Amino acid sequence: MSTAATREAEDLTFTAPKTESLAALLVARERPPRPSALAASVTFGWRAMLKIKHVPEQLFDVTAFPIMMVLMYTYLFGGALAGSVDAYIQFLLPGILVMSVVMITMYTGVAINTDIDKGVFDRFRTLPIWRPAPMVGYLLGDAVRYVMASVVMLTVGMIIGYRPEGGPMGVLLGVVLLLVFSFAFSWIWTMFGLMLRTEKSVMGVSMMVIFPLTFLSNVFVEPKTMPGWLQAFVNNSPVTHLATAVRELMAGNWPTADIAWTLGWAALFVVGFGAITMRLYNRR
Repeated sequence: MSTAATREAEDLTFTAPKTESLAALLVARERPPRPSALAASVTFGWRAMLKIKHVPEQLFDVTAFPIMMVLMYTYLFGGALAGSVDAYIQFLLPGILVMSVVMITMYTGVAINTDIDKGVFDRFRTLPIWRPAPMVGYLLGDAVRYVMASVVMLTVGMIIGYRPEGGPMGVLLGVVLLLVFSFAFSWIWTMFGLMLRTEKSVMGVSMMVIFPLTFLSNVFVEPKTMPGWLQAFVNNSPVTHLATAVRELMAGNWPTADIAWTLGWAALFVVGFGAITMRLYNRR
């Protein structure tokens, strides 16, 4: 054997780690504790917020879009429906707030579908975490966006004449109820995000569901002006119950029936569509 070969063999022998040393190193270190369901969900929620940080254009739907909705519908319908903008904004703003926030919930499904297409969710499913954590994290991250949209719309409404008789507490209660419903309603779009193959399909199906629910409601006018067959649908719509509850809370009232209906619909969405979502997630 040549001198160079002998020296190379000695170097390899010298640098190769011993099996006993590796075993001792691995055994000596404790395995990190399994993260709790809350910790995992909050982590994924923070991930959703970081995506907004790197792509701030995603905030368009919670800033420019709400401003456009408030101004357009207020000045377009105010004089015709209520005689003046000041009178109509008192009725419209809580309803248009509900409509705008409910409409932007569909972007949860689009974001999930995009991550699935990129293969990110394959990595998530291999992690030793609570299984629904990625889904819940998305919804928690989007809840921040809903708060931003609510603040923007209420600010614009106050500037053009909205005055909630319930004061800050009534406004806060109305926004909290809206956030609870929106969190639950978003589970529908997580299901579509897992079920459909492209984000365009998710967007298309979401619009087909959201538009009838939001426009066929009491967001813009009282249902009593509608035909009887349409009133039957509108009066039992979850968006109608939510809009009425938010409107009354901000006016300083306590609409027990509409709050109960809203929370009941929210529970139904979480239990029903949440279960379907996790079934699809585990099988995908």
